[in-house]
Amino acid sequence: MNSISIGTDGVMDFLTEDEINSFSEKVGDIHHSMTNRTGRGAEFLGWMNLPSSISENFIRDLKETALHIRENSDTVVVVGIGGSYLGARAVIEALTPSFSSGNEGNPSILYAGNNISEDYLSELITLLDSKNYSIIVISKSGTTTEPAIAFRILREHIENKYGKEEAKNRIFSITDKEKGALKKLSDEEGYRTFVIPDDVGGRFSVLTPVGLLPIACAGIDIEDLIKGAAEMEKSLNDDQEISDNISNLYAVIRNLLNEKGKAIEIMAAYTPKLQYFIEWWKQLYGESEGKNGKGIFPVGVIYTTDLHSMGQMVQDGVRNIFETILNVESEKGVVKIPEVVDDLDGLNYIAGKRLSEVNEKAMQGTMMAHLDGGVPNVVINIPELSAYYVGQLIYFFERACAVSAYLLGVNPFDQPGVEAYKKNMFKLLGKQV
Repeated sequence: MNSISIGTDGVMDFLTEDEINSFSEKVGDIHHSMTNRTGRGAEFLGWMNLPSSISENFIRDLKETALHIRENSDTVVVVGIGGSYLGARAVIEALTPSFSSGNEGNPSILYAGNNISEDYLSELITLLDSKNYSIIVISKSGTTTEPAIAFRILREHIENKYGKEEAKNRIFSITDKEKGALKKLSDEEGYRTFVIPDDVGGRFSVLTPVGLLPIACAGIDIEDLIKGAAEMEKSLNDDQEISDNISNLYAVIRNLLNEKGKAIEIMAAYTPKLQYFIEWWKQLYGESEGKNGKGIFPVGVIYTTDLHSMGQMVQDGVRNIFETILNVESEKGVVKIPEVVDDLDGLNYIAGKRLSEVNEKAMQGTMMAHLDGGVPNVVINIPELSAYYVGQLIYFFERACAVSAYLLGVNPFDQPGVEAYKKNMFKLLGKQV
């Protein structure tokens, strides 16, 4: 099968081959430190060989659990925040029909615990009054504020709706293997439990039960997802020249552009199906790189929609940005533009063309315009939106993220600044510390 690829024509007016190759020694050192588990945060490198190490028995267990959930529920609520839900949502929204409440008879997947909005949770509870639902709660500690609040409220609702005994069969927890509030509660109540590996951090956890169980509940082939990631793992984990390793090449380009004052990276997709993939990418790179006064600020847009809102800023604003474009090379739907007699809208010149062809020309025209405006762009080519290629994409970005953060001189796997807002919030709410 084909593989995702990287296009660099849109950056070579800003960089040189010599500049890229000058990183060879640094990238080689990073490769060896990751392979030998000697770099900063090495205790969280379990994701590196995760795709190739997932057993058939483990996949079977996940699929059987997902089948049980699907057979008993028309709705599944995934409770989690950050890496505990973004990876699953990214894959599910990329690979399921845009206007379907469920995918070919599978349950609708809803989300809670990713905010503290009272209206959001109130409206969710009202909806769940009329739904036959199950809960997948994801938290390593069980005490993260947003999901802990949501699960406390939803647990009460599901127990009131079904009774305590039946509710136990509808709550599935993904948590630490031996400690934490959620693990303790799951053991006491008898919830079916899956483990978050100790050596895989939340934002790198898509290919653990954190992502795989909700994805399987949505009817997506997790075996193909894992297979794609495993193929990418195999192709990237050899010690290669930068030009032969697309994750290293992407990481080096990002850091070179950052050194030249391009401190903001805009990820753009030309399909709304990748909106939550971009949200996952934002968390992956933002939490991994934003430390010690360093980091490339990740933002996301959906084109052509956002060309009518952000386009002016990208074209003519402060020249501190570059773009990474997710290019889906083949779309599955076929919609052609009809020819009409009056041609009042002046579109007969594209009559008979597929929308995907028009969208492709819009992408090419936008890249040309932005290059003329001083915005470098990198293109990540994705043959099609399928579980296999999304699996490749996930592993590609994870590995490139680790390399990029190490090149910046920061630990990719900690997030020391995340607790700052919580301390203030707890104090304002009157929590005794």
